[in-house]
Parts: sequence; structure tokens; C-alpha cells
Amino acid sequence: MNPTEPTSNETLSSKMKDVIDVLAMQREKRNSLQKSIIVDYTKANDSFTASRFIFECGFKLDAHPLTIATAATLYHRFFKEGDQEGYDCYLIAATCLYLAGKVKDNPLKIRDVMNVAHNTLHRGSQPLELGDQYWSMRDAIVQAELLIMRMLKFQVTPEHPHRYMLHYLRSLQAWFGEEEWSKYPVARTSMALLQDFHHSTAILDYPPNLIAIACINLTLQIYGVVVPLMDECDQQPWFNVFCKELTREKLWEIMEKIMAAYDEEPETRDN
Repeated sequence: MNPTEPTSNETLSSKMKDVIDVLAMQREKRNSLQKSIIVDYTKANDSFTASRFIFECGFKLDAHPLTIATAATLYHRFFKEGDQEGYDCYLIAATCLYLAGKVKDNPLKIRDVMNVAHNTLHRGSQPLELGDQYWSMRDAIVQAELLIMRMLKFQVTPEHPHRYMLHYLRSLQAWFGEEEWSKYPVARTSMALLQDFHHSTAILDYPPNLIAIACINLTLQIYGVVVPLMDECDQQPWFNVFCKELTREKLWEIMEKIMAAYDEEPETRDN
């Protein structure tokens, strides 16, 4: 090897710094605009926007975070099996949210799901009255629920990265110590990255434990945090303690997918 040529790790570190700077700017911009942004869902039907619809409706329904994550996962799995042009993506999204409430033992009343979904699609509209439109939409959700169940072969209980992340974060907290750990919002940012990654179909492409590690490692890179007693000495990386088979290349691949999810967000919005 030419001594003047950068090693793969050096190249990776340089690339990492560039994309992390971009990611930090994207998140800062997104967070600053979040409260003032009102999405007009009638003007888009891509998977990112439909996933955002699930999250918005889920928050309005006060659904548990795992319920919302389940709904987003079911949505992506459904359209991985079926043609997106052949179905009303927002009907499927609302139905996934309703079904996820059952799956995660966080029941959401079908009437509440209908009214929240309708009002989110049609801003400022009144709650649905008990008329033809109400019963038509209710029947559509019931039929869509059966369709989703059949399309997914009744396998509607996904394994989430959340429980792995909780375990890993607790272990890291013990390694850092309470004082050092409290200096950085590692847990909050890792969970935020995981939540955002559910907007992308790539959430289906990797095992949940690897996704959890990637979100945490990306957070550590964003804040420039070094894991004590691991990265500072000539030992295995911290993530190999939890997954011996995980390579740096594979970890980088997943982190790139997480960062790429922010590029999928459409620019067109109504304020």
C-alpha cells in the first residue's frame, strides 16, 4: 500500500464527518420547522408522506410509540407485497394504525381513527356524522384490515429494534457513568433517529438489533462521543460486544440508510 494513500478507516472517518455534518443540519432545520409545517396529504402519496401521516395520526390519538412503529412497519410490509398504485395509501395507513392498536394491546377506537384520519387528510373538517360517508369509511377500514392480514399471512407482530436499543443504552450508560452520560442526549437522539427511520422502507431490510446499534452509533458520532475503555484502546469496537458478527462496513451501510431517510422527505408543503 502506498503510505500516502488513506486507509479505508481514514476514508470512512472522513466520509462520516461530512455526512454527519449534513445530517445535523437536516435535523436542526427539520426540528425548527416542525411546529409550523402542515402537510397537505392530498398532494402526495409516496411512502414517506404516508408514514408521516401514520405518525401524525398516532400522536393525535395518543397512541404508544411502539403502536405507531408497528403501524409504520405493517404499512411498509403491505406495500412491499402489493402495488402502491392499486390501493389508497391513506386508507391502508389508517387501517395499519387501527390494526397496530390491537397487536400492541393499545386499542384505538375505530371511530377515533376514522375521525382523526379524515381530519388530518381534510384540515379543518368536522367529525364524521353517522351517515353514508361514515359507514362507507368504516366498512373500508374493516375490509382493508382483512386484506392486510391476508397479505401479510397473519404475521402482524414485528420484532422491533426498540427493546434492543433499550438494553444497549442501559449497558452503555453503565460504561460511561451517570455524570458523563448525562452530558449528551444519546438516548433521546437515538430514539429520534429510530423513529425517523420508520419513515423509510429500508427499516425492513435489516435485523432489529443491527438497526438499534446503528442508531446509537450514529448518535455517538454526531456528538463526537467515544465509548470508554473500548474505542480508546486496541480492542474490539463497542458494538461487537452486543453483536460479534457486525462489521464496520455493515454498520456504515445501515447508518447510510438511516441518513438517506431524510433525503426522502418531499419539499412540497402547505403552511
